[in-house]
Amino acid sequence: MKLSFYRAVAAILSLLITSSIASEAQQQQRDSSAYITQEQASQRSDRLSDVHYQLDFTLTEQDSFSGTTKVSFELSDTDQPLSLDLNQAQIKRFIINGKKVYPNYNNSYIQLNPRLLNRGSNTIEVEYHRPYSNTGEGLHKFVDPVDEQVYLYSHFEPAAAQKMFAVFDQPDIKATFQLTVTAPKAWTVISATKESQVTDLGDQRRWQFPQSPKLSPYNFSMHAGPYHMWQDNSGKYPLRLFSRQSVAEKVNPQDWFNYTQQGLGYFEDYFGIDYPFKKYDQLLVPDFLYGAMENAAAITVSENQYLTDSDMTSEQKQRLAMVIMHEMAHQWFGNLVTMKWWNGLWLNESFAAFMAIQATSKATEFNQVWRSFYTEDKQRAYSLDSSANSHPIEASVASSKNAFDNIDAITYAKGAASLKQLNHLVSEKVFQQGVQNYLSQYSYQNAELNDFIHSLEQAAKRDLSQWSQDWLRQAGVNTIEAEFSCANGRINHFRLKQTAASGEHNTLREQKVLVGLFTKGRRQLHRNISMAVSYRGQSTDVNKLVGLHCPDLVYPNYQDWGFVKVNLDPVSFNTAQTELAKVQDPFLRAMLWQSLWDSVENGKLPLNDYMSTVLINLPKERDAIILDQVLNSLSKARLHLDKMHPSNQRYAKISIRAIEQMSLRKVMFNSGNRDFQRRWFSTYIEFARSKFALDHLDSLLNKTATIKGLTLDQSLRWQIIVHLNQHDHRNARYWLEQEQRRDKSDRAKNYALAAEAARPAAAKKRQWLSRIQQPTNLPFAKLRTVMENLYPSEQKRLSAATSEQRLTTLAALDASKDSVFMRSYNKTLLPTDCTYANISALQQVLDTEPNLSPLTKRGLQQAIHQERTCLRIKTNMKH
Repeated sequence: MKLSFYRAVAAILSLLITSSIASEAQQQQRDSSAYITQEQASQRSDRLSDVHYQLDFTLTEQDSFSGTTKVSFELSDTDQPLSLDLNQAQIKRFIINGKKVYPNYNNSYIQLNPRLLNRGSNTIEVEYHRPYSNTGEGLHKFVDPVDEQVYLYSHFEPAAAQKMFAVFDQPDIKATFQLTVTAPKAWTVISATKESQVTDLGDQRRWQFPQSPKLSPYNFSMHAGPYHMWQDNSGKYPLRLFSRQSVAEKVNPQDWFNYTQQGLGYFEDYFGIDYPFKKYDQLLVPDFLYGAMENAAAITVSENQYLTDSDMTSEQKQRLAMVIMHEMAHQWFGNLVTMKWWNGLWLNESFAAFMAIQATSKATEFNQVWRSFYTEDKQRAYSLDSSANSHPIEASVASSKNAFDNIDAITYAKGAASLKQLNHLVSEKVFQQGVQNYLSQYSYQNAELNDFIHSLEQAAKRDLSQWSQDWLRQAGVNTIEAEFSCANGRINHFRLKQTAASGEHNTLREQKVLVGLFTKGRRQLHRNISMAVSYRGQSTDVNKLVGLHCPDLVYPNYQDWGFVKVNLDPVSFNTAQTELAKVQDPFLRAMLWQSLWDSVENGKLPLNDYMSTVLINLPKERDAIILDQVLNSLSKARLHLDKMHPSNQRYAKISIRAIEQMSLRKVMFNSGNRDFQRRWFSTYIEFARSKFALDHLDSLLNKTATIKGLTLDQSLRWQIIVHLNQHDHRNARYWLEQEQRRDKSDRAKNYALAAEAARPAAAKKRQWLSRIQQPTNLPFAKLRTVMENLYPSEQKRLSAATSEQRLTTLAALDASKDSVFMRSYNKTLLPTDCTYANISALQQVLDTEPNLSPLTKRGLQQAIHQERTCLRIKTNMKH
């Protein structure tokens, strides 16, 4: 009797446990999409080890390719199904551990039956057929419009390797990759390793590649086509550069090789570890989604951003050096050591951004690159981090679908600035030692933020947990202001006051900054002293400055050590306005210009006064970085003035005409300085609205007018044509048709799309909007060009005609489109018109559409922030 009782209890317990396990397994079940949650990915990673891929592709010039994936791995248990990612493929044959079976496949992944798996070694083979991509992800196909040659390149980040082969597509399942490719005879195939054998097969060749080191799937790549190749074997590692045949004459390979050699030398010395791969390839590719991608030993770089029609300007060369250094830093920090999950992507990108600036400033001729970082990237980060839709640097990522939700100026620029601040806080040598320890300990493995911080803590011999909490897990940018008083010409009190971004983002941080004190002179502003100061909390007394000469200007973040906005005290603000031309230090001058523009945006300085300061001082500016900085602020001012319409329109017309005229004068004045002349000419095109200016641009195209020293290359011609179409000039359509006939390049197609979209025709814009919102065979890179040019700021009425449609369809669009599409759509097509009514309309969408993605919610919040900034400027205008 007792035995029966215990058996019954055991049976019930067994049933309960089984039910619990089944329930847990059901909770962990993936949905039918291609995305995987962090929890599901973690569970899959825990079960898998020793993963190896053998990949075999047959490539043609047709619309699809065929492939075979053979993946072997160790499995810790067979208690639950296992998913193998493969996106939108037609499976021809499926073999699991030697047994041919019909796959359980939902077009996103294959569900592997645990009864067919082994605890221990397993091998799966998938033979399939798949279309090439035209979205820039997976294996992208491009047909050159000039010569009809076909080019392929892969792009996998964050989780698009599954669009090319069967894979466990997550960063913490590192594996080796062995590649074989059959391709047309004229093609070259490039991957993470250099080919070991190429065999002729009549009209085709078979390329075999040795096994790669352990890589995360998104770091592997394969590219193929009749690429033009340059080689440089003069250094420690063989370098190769590839481009399409039709654009090869525009490439200066020596610049690429010089910066690459300089970078490799710098990083090997800094990291204390040899470059992890045996060769270094770089490819210029079309239709690229981003600036570049750090594929191991086979970096892809955007043609659109880094290929020019004429000799590069100094600024363009600096950008090229920077992108080379950025992707090179990833070869160690990202490829050699890789994040476990996408919440670590910020560290990957921030570190590469920080190291790219370090390397560029120390290994190339561009030793002022930190100033460029301040005037460009950092200001975008300050702006975003000051808004309601700011987010912490380190943020959770629920699913691979959300991997890029937080990829923005905070991820790149604030993250890089935080690392720069930490570098100052613990000292450069200690920071470097911590980085070396981290890379050495986790080589060919995955790591997390805590692993990185722990390596720095060990090197610094201090606890960085509070620093991590304040800087990485709390949103918002702080502001500091110097508060001082003087008696008898000497400082008798000096303190730094720190304020939080808002009540919601109320963290006060510890930072180490350089405080600069300056005094007026007859011809220049003199620096009295600069002193390193560590501050924390609301107020920090700086007693070491007491007794020094009373300054006319204090800049509490001199040389830009800290990530903090500066609010100038009243005395310093007045000096900045009146003595700007006397500031000899270009970094300080840039910071003072920025303080003036910040004062416009926060309502402290009327836009009219700022524009007057620009018109007086900018024509005398001889520093290229500052020139670019202030001209960019004028572009922002123009956007605000356009959106204020019909308010302040008399002033808007006068000020825009003044900048138009100033720009043309400076174009003519700088006939002997190509870089300055081209920069001023771009501004002239942008601000050309008067009949005289538009007719002048038209006459430059037909060569009835010329400007000494200025050569209209193809890019400048197209910029003029887009602008003439945007303003419906009488000859605009003629020039568009003429240029399309004479220029058959891919870049010409992009410019032509921009010109067509920008034309002020309501019916045509509705057609374009419909094409954007509906499925289309237009490659996404081209669709993005249309988005960016559909509603120029001065076409406010045309934008208003479809603003309600864009808001009412937003939720449905957000549900059906991927994050790549929505990021561009939110940035370019959410309506903004500098009115409280529009803020209400945007807020209503946020309030009534609870299922919007985090990315689109943030886009709406950012649009509201932009509207409030514009309204603040509008309210503060002098009339």
